[in-house]
Amino acid sequence: MFERHLRSLVRLGLAAALAISATMLATPAASADPLETTHSTSPRGAVFTLSNASNGNEVLQFFRDANGLLFPVGNVSTGGLGTGAGLGNQGALVLSPDNRWLFAVNAGSDTIASLRVFGSHVRLVDVESSGGDQPISLTVHGHLLYVLNAGGDGSISGLRVGPFGRLFPINGSTRPLSGAGVGPAQISFNPSGRVLAVTEKASNTISTYVVEANGATTGPAAQPSSGMTPFGFAFGASGRVYVSEAFGGAASQSAVTSYDVTADGNLSAASASVPDTQTAACWVVVTQDERFVYTTNTGSASVSSYSIAGDGSLSLLSAVAGATDATPIDVALGGGDRFLYSLNAGGHTIGVFTVNADGSLSPMFGISGLPASANGLAAF
Repeated sequence: MFERHLRSLVRLGLAAALAISATMLATPAASADPLETTHSTSPRGAVFTLSNASNGNEVLQFFRDANGLLFPVGNVSTGGLGTGAGLGNQGALVLSPDNRWLFAVNAGSDTIASLRVFGSHVRLVDVESSGGDQPISLTVHGHLLYVLNAGGDGSISGLRVGPFGRLFPINGSTRPLSGAGVGPAQISFNPSGRVLAVTEKASNTISTYVVEANGATTGPAAQPSSGMTPFGFAFGASGRVYVSEAFGGAASQSAVTSYDVTADGNLSAASASVPDTQTAACWVVVTQDERFVYTTNTGSASVSSYSIAGDGSLSLLSAVAGATDATPIDVALGGGDRFLYSLNAGGHTIGVFTVNADGSLSPMFGISGLPASANGLAAF
């Protein structure tokens, strides 16, 4: 009898231990941020922008709930300086594809910051030289990070991202733009990581570079833009690129062009200069399924929407898919393309929209009180 009772106790003890172990495995470690251990699969996410303050640049952090609404969760230093003024750019902040690293420009101190993402919070890991003057735009593919420098004659330069977020300059990666005074706006890899593109506003040019096996590039190959003042752009999953055209800020003249891009960086317009009837189209995002393109119009305080056909041709869905506060200067998609965010310099706000199945936008409550110098927008 005693032995049977002992065996029962042992079995009960083992069952309890297994139950406790299962509970420990199923329960993430306690965290002040509900996304810290679950952000890659959670319906919630984060949005980041930069203060770009000349006395100390910071990442402004916002928790995004499952409905797309934003809640501020503090600021973190980037270890450098901003400029305190507009940069005429897209891509001052960029997330790695797995959302575990955030990279930021310090345009006032010519450096790049690498930050580890913990849900809606970030922690500074490294600060390295941008390889030029006044970095304004970044792009990342795998372990390669490239920066566009707008100061001086302008340049691009590459860094390798180490396993712990440390940045290492790539020898021989610094290349010129198509000329001096070209007014660069953005740099980005194509989906394969084999081509880099740079928009140049003042020369009405899109320059491309071919990425070599060692991470350095050849180029630039300067190619004329379909329309005047190419500015922001986004590559779709197909490898096509969608570029806004501000037409020098001329009233009601803004447009977007889609380009096919070859492996050696040659561009051919799939749909040339499709107008949105707004003013100063500058920032662009494309949905992951490559069905819709959105561009913010700085002079019209609006977001325009386009549909994309299978051959890359564009059709204007709505000239004013969404109204923003004054002077929208960046745009980002988050939550698996369920939400669109606009950074509005004139209103010191981030606008929030739900992206509907037909590509239309529904406005929601945004965030106010941002510094006037805020720049860059990244979201997941």
